[in-house]
Amino acid sequence: MIYNFNLGIGWASSGVEYAQAYRAKVLRNIGLDAKFVFTDMFPRDNIQHMTENMGFLDSEILWLYTFFTDCKISPVTYTLKQLQASFGNKEFTFSREGSKAKYTFPGTDIYYTVYLTHEAGDRVHRVEMVSRGYLIRKDYYTYCRIYSEYYAPLDKQAHLYQRRFFNEDGTVAYEEITDKDMVMYRFPDKLLYSKEELVGYMVSKLKLTEQDIVIIDRSTGIGQTVMQNAAPARIGVVIHADHFNESATDKERILWNNYYEYAFSRHKHVSFYVVSTDVQNRLLKKQFKQYLGVTPNVVTIPVGSLDELKVPEGTRRKSSLITASRLAGEKHIDWLIEAVAAARKQVPDVTLDIYGKGVEEEKLWEKIAALKCGDYVRLCGQQKLDQVYKNYEAYLAGSTSEGFGLTLMEAVGSGLPIIGFNVRYGNQVFIDDGENGYRIAVNDRMSDKERIEKLTECVVRLFTEANLEAFHRHSYEKAQGYLTGKVERKWKRTLK
Repeated sequence: MIYNFNLGIGWASSGVEYAQAYRAKVLRNIGLDAKFVFTDMFPRDNIQHMTENMGFLDSEILWLYTFFTDCKISPVTYTLKQLQASFGNKEFTFSREGSKAKYTFPGTDIYYTVYLTHEAGDRVHRVEMVSRGYLIRKDYYTYCRIYSEYYAPLDKQAHLYQRRFFNEDGTVAYEEITDKDMVMYRFPDKLLYSKEELVGYMVSKLKLTEQDIVIIDRSTGIGQTVMQNAAPARIGVVIHADHFNESATDKERILWNNYYEYAFSRHKHVSFYVVSTDVQNRLLKKQFKQYLGVTPNVVTIPVGSLDELKVPEGTRRKSSLITASRLAGEKHIDWLIEAVAAARKQVPDVTLDIYGKGVEEEKLWEKIAALKCGDYVRLCGQQKLDQVYKNYEAYLAGSTSEGFGLTLMEAVGSGLPIIGFNVRYGNQVFIDDGENGYRIAVNDRMSDKERIEKLTECVVRLFTEANLEAFHRHSYEKAQGYLTGKVERKWKRTLK
């Protein structure tokens, strides 16, 4: 079995989760059994809804908090009718507005607020219980109650002090007792005094053998305990970002990215490190030799793959640009909006469609409104894009750090040239300057204004000077190296 460890997942997940979803598909295709382990708490969503949305199978998911119970990963099927049956003979009144319902109990000071999975359905995700105006409990459901949270009023706020995790029959599997930053887990036969201990206990309960492989995708708060409890399984570490701080590195010492520092220091116990580009592979090997005097096994495996190259049925939309990412500050979508708005003066029909969700969405709407460019710059939300890229003429990237760039791979897989900054590692892999787009030279001293001006110049140049047909051909040629069959063979060699 191959166990892949991560922290969280969401509706607007990062490239790490998308990389895992690609890997799940690859491992299925080559006949290797895999589990994907998530260790974050998800109080607002059922983890199954998010993992299924990304293409994982329920049977592939292990969630830390239900691992010690007999509850299975499942969509929410618990209904309002089942909830009402749990009230016994209590009288109640019921009201509903969209995906929220309310039960009140005449003659008491108690009411329940019910959060449903859909506005029109009757599936219950969680129930909040309020007594005398204070939140006292939350119950969470899939096909049964999986856990409950218990609250007490403290400084006029609801204070979480306990969680109970249940088996299918309603018996308590274990408890989490919490007080601010302190946490303790109480099992029938043991006490654990931190989440790290809980993760370590989980790994020990997997009963790993020499035939098993543990792959760590995110290590914050869990990497050390996973590695300490994984023996005798082989350990692999996937590097999803830049692995060191260049400005704090010199000939004598290196400042590793703290996400990977522990895993690098324990290189004797790591069977393989996976990077997504040959550029990063060569650099990491050189640095291991220079600073640690070792030559570990570093392999290059793209974090994604292309089942096929996508070719438009008709003509691409003239002067159309696409970008796709989390709407987060480090993606610098605001620069792209300003660049396209400026380029419009010289390319009157240029357009930009922005796909993705994230915390910057409201700011981007405000930017579009301020620049009055809403008729040609659009926020298109989170969508499945495999059949969308091919309708555009080019891809525009604003990120100043891209470990790989799944959207860059998908873009060249649809023949799109790319405009982006000359930064490690993805842009350097997917953009051949002047052949399928433009890599813009940048340095830390450049102002945002200068970066936007460079982006604007390249957009104008692409649509007024470039041979777009030749650029499209070159992107398709680059994409050949990322076809699924080739990536599958790399994983087979690494995991054999």
